[in-house]
Order: sequence, then C-alpha cells, then structure tokens
Amino acid sequence: MNGRFESAGGAVGGGLLVAGTTSDAGKSVVTAGICRWLVRQGIRVAPFKAQNMSLNSFVTREGAEIGRAQAMQAAAARVEPTALMNPVLLKPGSDRSSQVVLLGKPVGELSARGYFGGSGGSSPGKTQYAGHREQLLGTVTDCLAELRRTHDAVICEGAGSPAEINLRRTDIVNMGIARAARIPVVVVGDIDRGGVFASFFGTTALLSREDQALVAGYLVNKFRGDVTLLEPGLEMLRGLTGRPTLGVLPFAHGLGIDEEDGLRVSLRGAVRESVVEAPHGADVLRVAVCAVPLMSNFTDVDALAAEPGVVVRFVDRAEELADADLVVLPGTRGTVRALAWLRERGLADAIARRAAEGRPVLGICGGFQMLGERIEDEVESKAGTVEGLGLLPVRVRFAVEKTLARPVGTALGEPVEGYEIHHGVAEVTGGDEAFISDGQGHSLDGCRAGSVWGTHWHGSLESDGFRRAFLRRVAADAGRAFVPAPDTGFGTLREEQLDRLGDLIEEHADTDALLRLIEKGVPEGLPFVPPGAP
Repeated sequence: MNGRFESAGGAVGGGLLVAGTTSDAGKSVVTAGICRWLVRQGIRVAPFKAQNMSLNSFVTREGAEIGRAQAMQAAAARVEPTALMNPVLLKPGSDRSSQVVLLGKPVGELSARGYFGGSGGSSPGKTQYAGHREQLLGTVTDCLAELRRTHDAVICEGAGSPAEINLRRTDIVNMGIARAARIPVVVVGDIDRGGVFASFFGTTALLSREDQALVAGYLVNKFRGDVTLLEPGLEMLRGLTGRPTLGVLPFAHGLGIDEEDGLRVSLRGAVRESVVEAPHGADVLRVAVCAVPLMSNFTDVDALAAEPGVVVRFVDRAEELADADLVVLPGTRGTVRALAWLRERGLADAIARRAAEGRPVLGICGGFQMLGERIEDEVESKAGTVEGLGLLPVRVRFAVEKTLARPVGTALGEPVEGYEIHHGVAEVTGGDEAFISDGQGHSLDGCRAGSVWGTHWHGSLESDGFRRAFLRRVAADAGRAFVPAPDTGFGTLREEQLDRLGDLIEEHADTDALLRLIEKGVPEGLPFVPPGAP
C-alpha cells in the first residue's frame, strides 16, 4: 500500500499508539517492529514518543538530543531521526529530579514534584515548566501533527502504563496524546512476567469511558510454548472487554536493540542476552563495564559485544576486574557521584593498579572525565573542584551549555564517527597521543596515556575499522591471542536485528487488523469496561 491514508480531516498520515501494561512490556521493540514491517510494505512511516525518561540518548544531525530508542525506531523506519520524534526527554539526575530536554535542547532541571504539578524548578528563567506539564501537550501534538503531515503513518510509543491514574490529569504521552490526536491504542503485555490477562483487563478497566473508547486491542509479548494453550484465555479476554488480541509475539533471544534506560541493566550479566560467538583467534577478550550510578549510553559497548569472542559484562565489585582484559568506564549523568561510588567500592584503586600494570582502561564521556586529574563542577553536582582518578592528563570544567554534536575524525588510522552529549569541557595537557584526530595530526578529542584511553565521543566503537584496530591494541596490551573477525559489520548486524523485529510483527501479529487501525482510526462501538477511572 502506498500513498496517504485518508481521514475525516483530509489527507493525513495514519496513527497508532503502542501502550503497555507496565514499563518494559515491550513497547519500544513492538513500535520498532511495526515501523520496519510498514516500511517494507512501501509505507512512509515515522516513530514518535511524546515524552521519554531515559539516560540513553542520541544526537540527531541537526544537533538535537532525543532518546536512543526513538533513534533506533527511526532506523527501523529507514528515516533520519529528528527532534519531532521525541519532543520531551527527561534525563534523571537523582531519584527526585531530571533535566528536561525540550525539542532537543536542555531547558532546565526540575524535581518530579515540579514537573508533575508542584513547584521545583531549579534553573533561572526555566521554572515556567514547573507545574505546567499539561502546557507541553500543545508542543507534542504539534510535533505529531507535523510527522503525520509528512508521513503515511506515525507509530507512537507510550510510557509506563496508561492506567497510572495518579498522573492521568497531566498525561501527555499515553491517553493524553491519543485523545488529543484521536488515534487508536494497542496495549502490549509481557506474558513472561505472568498475570498478563489481569494486566490487560485491569489496564482497560481503570481508564475513563473516553479513554477506553480508544483502546482497540491487545498484543501479547514474549510468549513461550504452544499458542493453542493460550487461545481459550484470549477468547475469554475478548468476552470480558469486547476487544481482540491482535497478536502473540514469541520470546526472541538476543535482539540487541537499544534499551530505554541504563538503570535497568542487570549487574554481572552479559549485554542484553547476546550470544558470544567463537573467537576468530585463539583467545576470547573479556570486557568489564563498571555499572556506575546514573549510567548513560551504555549502548556504547554493544559494538564490542557484537564481536566474535568478546565477552562483555557489567560489574560493581573490584574483584570482578581481576580477569578483565579491558575495563570500560561508561558515560553517566552524575560524574562526581559516580567518581565517589568508584572510590567507595574500591573500584578506583583497582583501576589505578591496572593502569600502573599497563592493562587497558577506556573511559567514555563521563568515564573519560573521571579518569582525568581534576573536575570543576558548578553545574551538574555543584560540588566545586573534585580530584579525578589522575590517570589521564586532563582537566575538566563543567559548562552551563551542553555540547551536542555529530563529529567525524580518525583514530588508529581508521575513520571514526560518533556523537557528543556532555556539559564537561576537557583540557588535555599531555599524553602519548590524541584519541581522535582530524587525520592531519590535529587533535579533535580525548587522549591516551600508556594503556589508558579516554574520549567524549559516544558511538565511536560502532565504526568497524576503528573498533578492530582498538581491539588489536587492547589484546596486545593484555597479552591475549585475540584476533578481531575481519567481517563483523555493526551496521549490518543492527539491520538484521531490526528485520527480525519486523518479522515478528509480520509473522505473529494480525497485520490486516493493525493496518485497518492505522488507516481507518478508532473503531466505533468499543464497549465500556467498568468501573472506569475513579
């Protein structure tokens, strides 16, 4: 099917909201899967998430910061990601406050109470957002309208659950946006957790009559076993709610797509169920990633985990570094806090011993800053001057303005591209070489001192040639007979994973029903399930 879908308002892209019974029910992957399935049908599709809370973010080509999940969904849709796809991004800085990123740019730091309806603004001139979250609804509906104007279909992702009745009054990401844009809703439930029927029924029954009128059906996610055993329950659910189940998606291992939030990484676990292939050489290479507080963009190590023979795990104890060939300090939204955590847990001393022994360490963004000599922070932690680990000749000063960029350069003789998201400005005062240069001997970012490396660039390890060159250097320093596979293409692997998501939808969902919802909108006559919202 090609061309614009027709609606009551004239030629406009169709829409669908993928909501979930809980966080992590599978909204992100289902949204990506629907996007990939649609684009394979020749339909111009875009993803959308009105409001995202995540420490995993990405920089678009116009220099806007959005959630990485939306960038992944844009790749699934084969379109360039833009700020329109995630107009509001909340980046937690503590249990009670977040940085608010509006249309790709930071506009202030707000407490949860301030954002959800009370006071709490902490940035001068920016407190107009405190207590007025509902005012953002106009912004997000405008963004959605623009995407629908320029695409055949827009697949929206909700957040958490639409039945969070304490937050419904100011909701702009679930039923709030569905009501405003008049688009149908499909609710996803993770059956692997158990209780999926109660979750579907309870989610529906806790919505108001007006909200329920938009809920068109359900999708079961992560099913294991014989689907015929599930069918009687699905029929009873339809009898109870008057709504069909539009698909039962099987449990799929090792999809490796970008996670929504680094806070949910299981410590001491392999990266996202990835299966380590046999090494190309004689040895494997062991990578330990320090799971620092407020860890951000831990997706940087995905490209390492994709290499045959590279074992990546997240750790939080000093003794877990002993057998690691490479230790990675990842990005964090709280550099000073993460530095204190490293010291409290003995990890700082263990990393210093590694450096003295010539064993490889890599710091990325906040991790790079921690490896330096000194941090001056009156912006993020407001802690003033704090001593770093002293393993790189770098001094960091936090600036009020955030650096958001998509740079390119050269490292170890190979082309590199990445993205920058940081307040810290690094002054490199020495070292053996720059981490990344312009190819003509001029430093662009970071540095190396002995076996310790640091860079602000996220995503650099996704550049295949550089990743192989870096791993060869790590293996030599670690004394490992590890050889990078010559044909691992991270971009190709990512495309294969996105195609797998599209296959899940095509093979296990009622695609005719999904297409009708996207094209025709909300079905008439959906019954009310009591008691409704209190």
